[in-house]
Amino acid sequence: MQVNVTVNGTVFTREVEPRLLLIHFLRDELGLTGSHWGCDTSNCGACVVWLDDVPVKSCTVLTAMADGRRVRTVEDLDRGGQLDPVQQGFAECHGLQCGFCTPGMMMTARWLLDHNPDPSAEQVREAISGQVCRCTGYENIVRSVLWAAKHEGGGT
Repeated sequence: MQVNVTVNGTVFTREVEPRLLLIHFLRDELGLTGSHWGCDTSNCGACVVWLDDVPVKSCTVLTAMADGRRVRTVEDLDRGGQLDPVQQGFAECHGLQCGFCTPGMMMTARWLLDHNPDPSAEQVREAISGQVCRCTGYENIVRSVLWAAKHEGGGT
């Protein structure tokens, strides 16, 4: 089937199998490998992207479901070489170790800050509760998001 998907502001038209998962479309068809494919079961959250400005786990979304819609990936966080405050926060506060969960965490964090510019630590924990990090214990991830909230320069 043919799909037209706007990814990070660019419209892509492709012929895809109806069963193709969005994560595979992004990685294999478009070469956007920032989002990670971890579980195919919606458990880990490494594949979180935005579908029409809502975070979704792209391993559970068919590409056909994204036809005519907008997708935003972690590659779209920086603007003209300028890191998003969320990206800066993860670097400043050591919010990553192996980095596998980081793209999904960043996309969820960016969404949270766009909707709640001054979240509490508990609100950050709730926002990322559907995502798994096997390395950090989450404390530095929460600290990273709170750092970003304090250093927002208008957001994205």
